[in-house]
Amino acid sequence: MDRKDRNQDAHYGRNMLTRAFIVIVTVALIVWFLPREEGQLFHYGVGKPWTSGSVIAKFDFPVYKTDEVIKSEQDSIKKQFQPYYNIDTEVEKQMEEKFLKDFQNGLPGLSPAYKNLVLKRLQQLYQTGIMNMPEFNALAKDTTNMVRLVSGKQARSQHVGSFYSTLSAYEQLFQDEHLSTQRQALQKCNLNEYIEPNLIYDKERSETELDEQLSSIPIASGMVLTGQKIIDRGDIVDEYTGRVLESFEREMKRRNATESELASTTIGQIIFVTMMVLFFTIYLGLFRRDYFEKPRSIMMLFAFITIFPILVSLMVQHNILSVYILPLAITPIFVRIFMDSRTAFITHVIMVLICAAAVKYQYEFIIVQLVAGLAAIYSLRDLSRRAQVFKTALLVTIASAVIYLALQLMQTNAVLDLDTDMYVYLIINGILLLLVYPLMYVIERTFGFTSNVTLFELSNTNKGLLRDLSEIAPGTFQHSITVGNLAAEIANRIEANSLLVRTGALYHDIGKMANPVFFTENQATVNPHDNMPYAESARIVISHVTEGLKMAEKANLPAIIKNFILTHHGHGVTKYFYIKEQNEHPDEEIDKTPFTYPGTNPFTREQAIVMMADAVEAASRSLSEYTEESITNMVNRIIDSQLNEGFFRSCPITFRDIELAKQVLIGRLKNIYHTRISYPELQKSEEEETTESVAEEK
Repeated sequence: MDRKDRNQDAHYGRNMLTRAFIVIVTVALIVWFLPREEGQLFHYGVGKPWTSGSVIAKFDFPVYKTDEVIKSEQDSIKKQFQPYYNIDTEVEKQMEEKFLKDFQNGLPGLSPAYKNLVLKRLQQLYQTGIMNMPEFNALAKDTTNMVRLVSGKQARSQHVGSFYSTLSAYEQLFQDEHLSTQRQALQKCNLNEYIEPNLIYDKERSETELDEQLSSIPIASGMVLTGQKIIDRGDIVDEYTGRVLESFEREMKRRNATESELASTTIGQIIFVTMMVLFFTIYLGLFRRDYFEKPRSIMMLFAFITIFPILVSLMVQHNILSVYILPLAITPIFVRIFMDSRTAFITHVIMVLICAAAVKYQYEFIIVQLVAGLAAIYSLRDLSRRAQVFKTALLVTIASAVIYLALQLMQTNAVLDLDTDMYVYLIINGILLLLVYPLMYVIERTFGFTSNVTLFELSNTNKGLLRDLSEIAPGTFQHSITVGNLAAEIANRIEANSLLVRTGALYHDIGKMANPVFFTENQATVNPHDNMPYAESARIVISHVTEGLKMAEKANLPAIIKNFILTHHGHGVTKYFYIKEQNEHPDEEIDKTPFTYPGTNPFTREQAIVMMADAVEAASRSLSEYTEESITNMVNRIIDSQLNEGFFRSCPITFRDIELAKQVLIGRLKNIYHTRISYPELQKSEEEETTESVAEEK
């Protein structure tokens, strides 16, 4: 085995290890986020038919109430609960002593009888009961509320309305017919200072009693016995049956919640996800080896089938809205734009199946998402205008809504019972699909792809390098436009990417801006090569490739465009200067290295097309006459020479493609350089000629 074979084997081995690493990381990330403990054993929907087999109770278990029912019962108990209040007799004694001490000489400005009258009135208020103002207001919102008044060892229920708050007690003080007449004088005595709550909330006793009542609420509302049939295939899952199934599942989890069960779930998920990822990897290896061998392509594909299952898993685990708002159709859209429709469909199917492992209604989820993906693939072959994104988003939303409606109509006859929330989610999904346009820039920069949108922007001749080319080297600019038109027509004929070809052709000679006068199309009269050594002339001409790459790098052009600059001359020789040098030194062996372009030969059909169009267009300018024969001979000679020199050996272009390219170039050049018809002159009589001569002399 020679060194080259060993290097190829080593390279192949590294590639296989890299792909295996990507597969392992993808499986690990997806399985890590897939829900396990929160997963459901039964997948059903209330009001929908049961699609699985019969379910028989394996043991006795209670039918648990729903959280909503239990909460409702708890709220009812809390509403009817009577809090405990203790009568503090010391408050009345303290306030009475304080009043007598402060007014031992009587109330100012009033007779002594008013002192006893006020004291008696205060005693009546305390005997009725006075509550703290905030507590009284909270309880008095509902006039039916009652409290349990504790006196000694006894507790009696009493309406809240029978007590006073500190404010209402003060107002009640002046309701006495004798005191009301002296209200102004009594207000100066600040009698509110002698009104304090004597009904004290018993927090400990109240909370203990409430907890006991809440804990006494039964969590079940019935029993299912061993062997009892819960549901059969085709039965409609009503609210009670749903509770029975949920209770059965809850009891099974309680009985079998062991580490071994969790481990078996994880193992199952690993097997499932691994199979899906392996199927996808095998597809790429068998049918799309060109993607499989490009690290950025395979990274983008595996990123899509990893990110969305993780997002679905997180939404399911944390109950974040609905998974249907996730625009999964973004995946087939991007794969279709940057790759092909078959890979887009396979990628979408694999991703949806993996996502289905995390969702509740797998059947509906898979159907809706597959239809959405198909609609996206069919509606967006490429992306060159913003309107296409809106059209695709609209079609995906409509297709998803229609297929979901069809599924619902198959499951229920009641049109009014349709789940309208689902259609809201699908509309949100369609709106989020509009993110395709801004995300395209991120995808291009991250994975090195170039979209048609970018190509359209780059082909704008009114800005950037193309505008500079038109001003600095106008002849080269016109040459590039002509090459672009010729190459684009060839691309259309052989079903290559015409937009890419045209854009690449516009940039292939930008390096000539560094020394424009050294190229024939930019020369007026003087040719600077006339007084230069041939090797030096060759160096300057060849430098337009390296200079073009520097300009493209500085302008941050995509790699796919820079490749046109690198390959449009391939690894060829500047034959004009090399032959001149050879003719001047016939007895010497001339080194071809100084006369050889530093580029690589074309490795795509589009690059080969530009090479052919560039060479033919340049040579067509040197023809002495433009006849069908001369044009045909010139085209055949140049392209056959390129073919014989091996420029297209690394390129997947066929002999049929090359023959069609010749036909297009010959036809277009004949149209460009067609011979104009000589218009005949009008024959005039001798008298008319004499008259015109006299007129001219005058």
